[in-house]
Amino acid sequence: MQYFPFLQNCMYFCPEIKQKNIMENSPKSKSNEIQVELTDDVAQGTYANLAIIAHSASEFILDFIQIVPGAPKAKVKSRIILTPDNAKRLFYALQDNLRKFEEQQQDGGNTNTDSFDNLIPPIGKPGQA
Repeated sequence: MQYFPFLQNCMYFCPEIKQKNIMENSPKSKSNEIQVELTDDVAQGTYANLAIIAHSASEFILDFIQIVPGAPKAKVKSRIILTPDNAKRLFYALQDNLRKFEEQQQDGGNTNTDSFDNLIPPIGKPGQA
């Protein structure tokens, strides 16, 4: 198992903790950090090339799916259920990271990665799932 200290982008999901850590700039602030556990099997990640998002009044459901070309079925590899507030925080975190990624690409970052402007969805026409 690996443990990671509190990550900066977590402030989108738990801003009150991040704000508390900033305000308490003392040796005591270490006790307010959240230790995030990342087990070896979870650290490997799960590949998905399609996401289906549904919502109700009280939750957002994100299903991550792996589609294999030519296969008649696709399996949901992971399902994440979020409150509307946390879904909005996830949206802002993704938006911020995409902005940073695009800035890196414009500044001569990794040239092996295409920009998202040329992204083709795995199935259907652009804008369809």
